[in-house]
Amino acid sequence: MAATDIARQVGEGCRTVPLAGHVGFDSLPDQLVNKSVSQGFCFNILCVGETGLGKSTLMDTLFNTKFEGEPATHTQPGVQLRSNTYDLQESNVGLKLTIVSTVGFGDQINKEDSYKPIVEFIDAQFEAYLQEELKIRRVLHIYHDSRIHACLYFIAPTGHSLKSLDLVTMKKLDSKVNIIPIIAKSDAISKSELTKFKIKITSELVSNGVQIYQFPTDDELVAEINGTMNAHLPFAVIGSTEELKIGNKMMKARQYPWGTVQVENEAHCDFVKLREMLIRINMEDLREQTHSRHYELYRRCKLEEMGFKDTDPDSKPFSLQETYEAKRNEFLGELQKKEEEMRQMFVQRVKEKEAELKEAEKELHEKFDRLKKLHQDEKKKLEDKKKSLDDEMNAFKQRKTAAELLQSQGSQAGGAQTLKRDKEKKN
Repeated sequence: MAATDIARQVGEGCRTVPLAGHVGFDSLPDQLVNKSVSQGFCFNILCVGETGLGKSTLMDTLFNTKFEGEPATHTQPGVQLRSNTYDLQESNVGLKLTIVSTVGFGDQINKEDSYKPIVEFIDAQFEAYLQEELKIRRVLHIYHDSRIHACLYFIAPTGHSLKSLDLVTMKKLDSKVNIIPIIAKSDAISKSELTKFKIKITSELVSNGVQIYQFPTDDELVAEINGTMNAHLPFAVIGSTEELKIGNKMMKARQYPWGTVQVENEAHCDFVKLREMLIRINMEDLREQTHSRHYELYRRCKLEEMGFKDTDPDSKPFSLQETYEAKRNEFLGELQKKEEEMRQMFVQRVKEKEAELKEAEKELHEKFDRLKKLHQDEKKKLEDKKKSLDDEMNAFKQRKTAAELLQSQGSQAGGAQTLKRDKEKKN
């Protein structure tokens, strides 16, 4: 690289000067490697696809191990994302691998909102990282980065075309994650059908504007192989953890009544291509694309929603302090406005409540007057009835006394006549 090119890259005013001897900063790459190896790496894979397409089996085959996990059923009421993290060790390199699976994806009758839990999960990981970045005391060097670095989208081997669910989901995800489409269980269709199916999938993705991950070709070391592999997308893969003896070697394969399918045989499937591209060659590029493209897009949109911006209306630099002050003043103005609205609303509600209470009090007084008048009328009726009964009782007593008097007089008259008759008889 020419000195003028270096000066152009580092900025105006920089000069290149020769060194009289060895200084030692050429060991920086080794220092970075040693530091990275000591800290370890993380890689997060999202497996999207319908239940039964072999997502778990493919993950076991890719990393040559057996990940623990519960088998998914077709009876899920909605789409759920299940995340599992594993610590892997190969040579002296440690990898914290997170596998996220979409349980119940495509199993519902109404699949209209099947993509929403996936989008929400990816955004939640971006939001968690953004909140960590915005902290005063950040610990990003020990923070567990849970952002999705690669999305393996499993396509059912129908041999015809993509389902509407696949197109809608990939369209919603292409701006948030690196999508690598793969045809699952590709041994279910013939070679000629598979070639046509790949062409059909590619044309549908292009016509619907779905942006899938393209392996980078800007690095001269991997430009040739990545350019070749971009033409093989989507990869047609087969997964199997079963080892069979083929010839003199034990190989991962699937045994069928008509023959054997070798997983690592490139003439049988694209599993080796997927492993090479995903893990051995482009794993770091997937991590970098996630941070520099997808996360930066989310971060920019989020900060713009919060009111932060780089330039003012005159295209002049806008400092963070000015943005904070402007946002603070705007917030205080909105807060004062809301406070005044709440005060007015409170006063209005108090007035309405007072009017309701006065109306209720008026109704109570009217009801009390009605009851009082009714009580007085009833009392008067009872007093009149009582007086009438007293008069009847007095009249009855008078009649009774007169009757008793008449009866006593009649008894005395009868006794006198009896004595008179007795005397007459004696005489």
